[in-house]
Amino acid sequence: MKIGFIGGGNMGEALVRGLIHAGIVPADHVTVYDVLRDRTAHLTQTYGIRGAERLGDCALSADTVVVAVKPQNVAEVLEELGRSAPHRPLVISIAAGVPIAVLEAALPEGTPVVRVMPNTPALVLAGASALARGRSADDTHMDRALTIFRAVGVAHEVPEKLLDAVTGLTGSGPAYVLCFLEALIDGGVLMGLPRSTAADLVIQTVLGTALMAQQTEKHPAALKDMVTSPGGTTIHGLEVLESRGFRGAVMGAVRAATERSAALGGAAAKKTA
Repeated sequence: MKIGFIGGGNMGEALVRGLIHAGIVPADHVTVYDVLRDRTAHLTQTYGIRGAERLGDCALSADTVVVAVKPQNVAEVLEELGRSAPHRPLVISIAAGVPIAVLEAALPEGTPVVRVMPNTPALVLAGASALARGRSADDTHMDRALTIFRAVGVAHEVPEKLLDAVTGLTGSGPAYVLCFLEALIDGGVLMGLPRSTAADLVIQTVLGTALMAQQTEKHPAALKDMVTSPGGTTIHGLEVLESRGFRGAVMGAVRAATERSAALGGAAAKKTA
């Protein structure tokens, strides 16, 4: 696999780091192009990958091209990519809100396209990504795309119509978790703990709980019951959360973010097309 990255920002760098760390591709099979020369230089020096002075040079030698630019820059990137990649490499886009139909329309007919919704924990190789395939992307293309994004966490294929739900869930999810973290830390401070101590305890508690859920594969309710003894401290705390609509509020947040994603995606599609 020879991969070209168009855009070397935080997410592009995370993918480069994950791929090389996992040994999926050798460094000299990865090329990056960024409009900021300093950014390209940083990536080449840090990871030993190749840098391209022009977008076309990055695409020409690659069988897989990752478009990791902001949505407002996608149109010009696709235009140049269409001219520079007549060999129809697999094009993977992480540009939020840009539909597969827009990507395919701007590229040579038959170019395989995969659209991805990653999330920010990919920056520490612990991301959650959802991938949707275009009309010309077959199982081999999807397997290749999944391999790339599993280098920075977990990845699943979904129909494109569900990417807005993924955005509302895992795209926005880190903000919900961080808000919960902050509230727990403040609760510890309210009860007299030093803030640094409360933060250390809370972060480890959330991290450990997530790992426990992942590694035991038990339903969250079953794990919760393990901590909840009759008449104990935990059930009294849970009663307050339930009385104030905690779970309903979280589900409502996912719904609101999903609906907003759909609205923004529709507007972006009209603007990009």
